[in-house]
Amino acid sequence: MYTAAERIISTPGSPQTQDDAVPGARAPHEPETAVPEAAVSESARPSVAAPVGATAIGATAVDGARARARRRRVGVLLAVALLAYVIDLVSKLLVVARLEPDHSVIRVIGDVMTFQVIRNPGAAFGMGQAMTVVFTAIAAAVIVVIWRIARRLHSLPWAVALGLLLGGALGNLTDRLFRSPSFFRGHVVDFISVQHFAVFNLADSAIVCGGVLVVLLSFRGSNPDGTTHQPSKPARSDAPAEDGADHSG
Repeated sequence: MYTAAERIISTPGSPQTQDDAVPGARAPHEPETAVPEAAVSESARPSVAAPVGATAIGATAVDGARARARRRRVGVLLAVALLAYVIDLVSKLLVVARLEPDHSVIRVIGDVMTFQVIRNPGAAFGMGQAMTVVFTAIAAAVIVVIWRIARRLHSLPWAVALGLLLGGALGNLTDRLFRSPSFFRGHVVDFISVQHFAVFNLADSAIVCGGVLVVLLSFRGSNPDGTTHQPSKPARSDAPAEDGADHSG
């Protein structure tokens, strides 16, 4: 037989059973359970938003700095080219006016080095005298190539080297275009005569110096855009020798 107290406890809807049905309800002496901090979901934490456009602003700043550096390098190239061109042009005007009329010779270092005007229809140092038109076209092509390289120029040594090449090419091209006997077939003015060597001008010297500098930069692994590359090296065999060849039976 159930007692009156047991019937009341087991009856649905009674105050005692309603207390047990409340979600999260705990016994009077039941200790609280601590929730680990790691269990808190990431969605419940406040999210930190990245600055809007920070990446784009940084990329724009880098591009702007590279553009300014490229403009400075191109400025160096043009300054070197202009200096080489003006020096060559002025020197030719002087020797043509002073030495050519009476074929005078100025001895700079005895007979080893003299100044005397020679009209050269060929390339530098008097080579290829029967190919005036070809060398004129080559000089024009070199100028175009240098200008195209200058569009991605970021190296100061390369700017100097290309400036020397550009100034020298422009100096000799000016002679081929505007000096006698005719347009595009003009003869270059050479006046620096070295004994047992050749007769050349300052434009030839600028071209040679620029070419040597280009070769040195290439051997060092330097590129016009400021990057570097490793010069190719011959493959080397690193395979260890067989131990059996070093030991007897």
